[in-house]
Amino acid sequence: MTWSIIARDHETGAIGIAVATRFFAAGALVPHIDPEAGALATQALTNPTYGARGLRLLREGLPAEDVVRQLTGPDAGASQRQLHVLDRAGRFAAHTGADCVGWHGHLIGDGFSIAGNMLAGPGVIEATAGAFQSAPSTPFARRLIEAMAAGEAAGGDKRGRQSAALLIHTTEDYPALSLRVDDHADPLAELARLERVSHERYVHFARFFATKADPVGGIDRDAINAAIAAAVAKEAP
Repeated sequence: MTWSIIARDHETGAIGIAVATRFFAAGALVPHIDPEAGALATQALTNPTYGARGLRLLREGLPAEDVVRQLTGPDAGASQRQLHVLDRAGRFAAHTGADCVGWHGHLIGDGFSIAGNMLAGPGVIEATAGAFQSAPSTPFARRLIEAMAAGEAAGGDKRGRQSAALLIHTTEDYPALSLRVDDHADPLAELARLERVSHERYVHFARFFATKADPVGGIDRDAINAAIAAAVAKEAP
């Protein structure tokens, strides 16, 4: 009932997941990221426990293939689950259960993985991959959304559209960007709109957040506002 992409930005090291589906609030359960350990997306007949358990295994240093094996191996419902994983070494692994609703499958490429089920056909993940690979200079968040839009144009979820989400982490435990469209007639278009709105202030303000290296962050409001204004002006067409 879903397709998603997990990717690492070669330029910045950021990890991102984008997901779309004909189901309510995919962003609540599908994407999971720990910037120091890796990421995973759990879907199809979703097992919500895969998220926290999978991140715990990744933090322990297990490679992606072992994480997939440990999560799906003892799960009596594994044949109806879909899971793909990125580990801290940049390796990907995936599981698509034989009893997932067709079309279902996954694809692993250079720096990304894509998995989907209940799709119009294999062209959905192929188009998602092609769009992602063809736009290395596009800002990471927009590159992920545009890749998903290409998959949707190739047929997407064969039942239609309802929700989409984007989650990106850089170096911190909190996300650099977390956007959710839980119920919408055109969720990927709405996700793209929200990403554009984030550049009106949020992404520039976020540069002043407290971090592990600087647990206070920027607190001079005049300096923050001036920097935001300059950044917005620089981005203006």
